[in-house]
Amino acid sequence: MKTIKELILATAVLSCICAANAFAQDGERRRPMGGHRGPPPEAYAACEDKTEGDTAEFVSPHGDTVTGTCEMEGDQLVLRPDNPPPGRGRNNAND
Repeated sequence: MKTIKELILATAVLSCICAANAFAQDGERRRPMGGHRGPPPEAYAACEDKTEGDTAEFVSPHGDTVTGTCEMEGDQLVLRPDNPPPGRGRNNAND
């Protein structure tokens, strides 16, 4: 009887370890590649020699043309896209 209880306990512990590992790996996949957060360098370059409120555009690394408006971020102008990628809007609490 003691062996069955030990086997059940060992199985439960192993299941918890496997579940914790699976959740940890899932969380890592959600992080942006390279830990990058915020606008890409192209968004800053697009607003060089512009003033706040000007429109600008750049070609993303994926080959898409991104259009938007130059806005201040700290002490630097950055292009805010007209159509930001899903989950990246200005009013998103996770930004």
